Order: sequence, then C-alpha cells, then structure tokens
Amino acid sequence: METIKSWPPAYLSPISALQLKNSRGYDVIDFAETLCRITEDSIAGNVGDKLVLRPWQKELLINLYAENEDGLLKHRRALIGIPRKAGKSALLATLVLEQLLLGVNGGQIYSCAADKDQAKIIFKTVKRMIELEPELSAVLQTFRDVIYNPGTGTIYRALSSEAFTKEGLNSTFVAFDELHSQPNRELYDTMSLSMGARLEPMLVAITTAGTKYDSSGKESLCFQMYNRGVQLAKGEVEDPSFFFAWYQGDEKLNYKDEDNWKIANPSYGDILSAEDMKSASLLTPEAEFKTKRLNLWTDSAQTWIPTDSWDALTLKNREQIPQEDVILGFDGSFNGDSTAIVAWYLGGEKPHLDILAIWERPDDADQTWFIPVAEVEQTIIDAYRNPDYSIREVVFDPARYSRTFMLFDEEGMPVVSYPNSAERMVPATAKFYEAVMNNSFTHSGNEALNRHVANSMTKTSSRGLMIQKANSKKKIDACVAAIFSYDRATVPVPVKPVARFYSL
Repeated sequence: METIKSWPPAYLSPISALQLKNSRGYDVIDFAETLCRITEDSIAGNVGDKLVLRPWQKELLINLYAENEDGLLKHRRALIGIPRKAGKSALLATLVLEQLLLGVNGGQIYSCAADKDQAKIIFKTVKRMIELEPELSAVLQTFRDVIYNPGTGTIYRALSSEAFTKEGLNSTFVAFDELHSQPNRELYDTMSLSMGARLEPMLVAITTAGTKYDSSGKESLCFQMYNRGVQLAKGEVEDPSFFFAWYQGDEKLNYKDEDNWKIANPSYGDILSAEDMKSASLLTPEAEFKTKRLNLWTDSAQTWIPTDSWDALTLKNREQIPQEDVILGFDGSFNGDSTAIVAWYLGGEKPHLDILAIWERPDDADQTWFIPVAEVEQTIIDAYRNPDYSIREVVFDPARYSRTFMLFDEEGMPVVSYPNSAERMVPATAKFYEAVMNNSFTHSGNEALNRHVANSMTKTSSRGLMIQKANSKKKIDACVAAIFSYDRATVPVPVKPVARFYSL
C-alpha cells in the first residue's frame, strides 16, 4: 500500500479492506473537488478556487464512509480529532453540502455547537460555498437561518446548546463542531436519538481536544467518547457503527518539540508552517497549546502564567510621571471575595501596572463581613481628583455596581462599561498573556498582585481560554481587573473628543 504523509492518525477504527473498497468516500471526494470552493483566502488557496483535498483528508473520508457488504454505511456516529488549522470547518461544510445535494429525500441536516456564534460558522461556510458555485446556487435556496433543496425537500439548519428546542427532530445528518465545548451531553444525546427512524443516518463530530472534566467535575462527553475510541482502535472493545480517528502529539515529548508538532498536525509543512507553530508555542499558555495544537487532553485547571515570566516584568519603585495618562480598572464583589483597583500608568516607555487599593476577605471572617463599597468608590474618586493623575478611563463590569457607575458619571468621570463575558475576556486574556511573554509592560511586584496572578488557572469556555480560581478560597480579582483594563489601555487614544460616558 502506498505510504501517505500524515496518515494514519494516532488512533483509527478498524475497517476491513472490502469495506474500504466499497466506500462512498470516493464519491464524496469527487463532489468536494468538483463543486466546493474555498471561502477564505489562505495558504490553501484564494476565495473562489476549487477545493483541493489533501491526501490524508481523502483517506479520512474513505474510512468514514466505509460501506458494509449489505450496501449500507458502516458508521452511524463518528468522532474525529484534528488540531487547529487543518481545514476542519471546510471539511464539515463539504459533508453538509453533499448531504444537501445528494442525500435522501426529505432529509433533515443540522450543524451543532456549544453557542450560537460557533454553530453559525459551518452554516456561513456552507452558504458561502453555495454563493461561489453556480451549479449549487441554481439548485439550493439560501435564507437567513435555513438552506433548502426544493428538489428533494431537504433542509439544513444550525443549532446550539443555548437554544435548546430540538425535540421532535428527524435527523438524517448531524455535524457537531468542537464537541469538546458542549456544556453537557443533552444536545448530543437528543440529536443522536433524533436519527432513530432513518435508514442511514450519520452524526459526525470534528473537534480539537479540551479539558477532561466538565463544570460538574465529571468526565466530559467528548473525553468519554475519546476514551471509548482509543479502546476501539486498540481492539479492546467492539463498536462497529462508531468511527474514531484522532490525531495527537506525544505526551512524553516536550510540547515545544518540532517532532511533536509533526506527529500531531496532518497539515504540518503544508497549510501549517513551522514558524506559525513556533510563534504559537511561545505566545500560547501551555495547556491551550496542548489542546489546540497538539490535540492532547488536559485537566480542567492549569497554571496560566509562568512565574519566571511574570517576575521578569517587575520594576520596583517606578517614578510616576506628572500628569501621565492612567487607566483604572476594578473588579470584585460586595461580600463574597475581594475587590481590587488596579492602575495602568501609560506615560513611560512601556505601560506599568500597579495596585491602587485592594480589599480581601479575611480567612476567619464571618458572614457579616462585606466589601466597603463606599470606600472603594471614594478611593477611585480621590484618584480622579488627584492633580498628579490624568485619568483617561475607569473600567469595570457594572453588573453589580450600577449605582457606582451612575455615581462616577455624575462626578464627570470617563467611565467605561466592560461586561466580563467570554466574548470579551477570551481575546483580552490572550492579549494579556502575549504581552507578558513579549515583555510588553512592567509591574510593581506588588505582593497581592503577584498572588492573584499566581492564583489564576486556565479554563476553556466555548470561545476559548479564560481564567478561574485555583480553588474557592483563592483570590484573582486583581488579575481579572488587570486583564480587562490592559485591553482598554492598549486601545489608541481617540483623536477627537468623545463623550465622557460611554459603553463598549
């Protein structure tokens, strides 16, 4: 048999030679390379170019669509693990399109993800492929939330865990994007059961690895399926209808080792360059690099910033520059934890971080202890009135501080609302981490600030990496405030005057 680069993956379901010979994957490959087009400019090609599948992608499809001797598809469920930048979205979109055009009459096709935005990625890719190919647009009708084939009566929609109204579906094909992000198994089980009345249904999940445990502390759905797939690939269990293919690095090798990058990434040296991987290994937290670039599973909490990298930014006794711009940020609660006010001083060669004030719940405090909110407010007001400062912005999440927000506005302070949602905090967290690794700022070495940064562990949301406490007694508010206020501190200063009260 001819040796194909990047094939097979680390783990692969056993499939007989006859099942591969009869595979419908050959037809899917012809469909993809005849009617599917690239939707974004990239190393793989320009928008509008015909899609060209890599040899390993062809082998994957031939194995996925293996056919039994009775003429029916071998697999009903599939879990495929591929690191980032391997054409995952285009591949899933191609499978959806093939079902839309060539699938059964009255088909119901769905793409699923943890949240609405993620669910829309595949839908938008499918829609764009239709727009770019006249033969597809002549047959398929596209609407805002549905794509329809009037010739067969087949429909396609995107679903998410956020809007769970999926009972009563009769699915023929389900594409799960980033299965590791599912908060629980409810959506997956519902969609799997929805295929029961169909002759040849298929559910295909293509994902990167994630954390082993969900928010309840139990093994996540995707990790359970991964373990089942490993057993299947090793011949320890039999599950003929389950297809498993998983690329991953070697846990025994250093995650920055190029040999490990080659093992894990089927697109390495093709779409994915050594320079890209090297940059990612330097600027990405270890846990995230392992899950997204090496496709290795991690525990739910991992240390975020290396101590030596953080300590290298220490600049004690920095002299304040008169009237330099300052960004203030604060994060905290009324009585449950702590509240910290941090300041970014922007007048020097690099931004400089320090703690202006901090209130922390004592370990022996009883239930009557609370954050002195009036004192927090007055501290910020005093800083604003201090002639040595030039406060550009006061940034915080107004969720529990609506009164404070109005008070500062009445004082004439330039307050900025920064809701601590995953949508904002994921990119802000990545920006802060990169700044640490690139030595882009300095900090005072404040003991509480160091402790809050050290207490910050990683967690993976549906949108990416965020931070959380190492445990319930650890405090991280100064770190959280530093992250989102750094995001604001790096925004270019408007040339024209802006309103003193505004919201992001």
